[in-house]
Amino acid sequence: MPESRPVSTHKKNSNSAEGIPTQIKNPELVRRRRRQIAEAAVGLFIENGFHKTTTREIARAAGVSIGSLYEYVASKEDVLYLVCESIHEEVERGVAEAMNRAGRGKETLAAVLREYFWVCHRMSDFILLIYQETRSLPPQWRKKVLENELRITGIFVEVLARLAEQGAIPKMDDRSLEIAAHNISVLGHMWTFRRWFLSRHYHIEEYIRCQTRFILNLVGRPA
Repeated sequence: MPESRPVSTHKKNSNSAEGIPTQIKNPELVRRRRRQIAEAAVGLFIENGFHKTTTREIARAAGVSIGSLYEYVASKEDVLYLVCESIHEEVERGVAEAMNRAGRGKETLAAVLREYFWVCHRMSDFILLIYQETRSLPPQWRKKVLENELRITGIFVEVLARLAEQGAIPKMDDRSLEIAAHNISVLGHMWTFRRWFLSRHYHIEEYIRCQTRFILNLVGRPA
């Protein structure tokens, strides 16, 4: 494998929402209130759709006045971006923690896969929301949502690269590592997109076992 091995990409940028205007000077208060607004909005977006949900409904669900809501965000699109960001944070945190807990060898990848698939299971509605409504975001927020997706995929690149260095799996070039990581990312999302079928025929634990075997066999074969 070339020396330009992928480096850690799972450190969250705490200023990723800094482009959203606010009238409040206390950063911690802004963070807490925006999280409160995002948590209230996600249920409304899932139930009613983004376009049919009003900012007044979001404010009511968040327990703030409409005037107070506009102190923390400038538009409903800003709220949607905060929702997308909170979903990515949950996925990224779970996967990164699993990677840090795991030992050496293929059990590292198995632990990361298990956590990732479970997070995708718990947040199926939220992940589907990202795919359905990302197009409603302004270009600058849409770009950041895609960057968040790539950062999560980067965690899988890092795990695979580490295993290759340890000799637990055959070495791969950077392009092959990248493709394998995207495969893992999509297999997690497949539970969301195909759950209308999968959930009737597989328990999530069974799905995880099947996909883990598939991925370990895939990356365990010499190129």
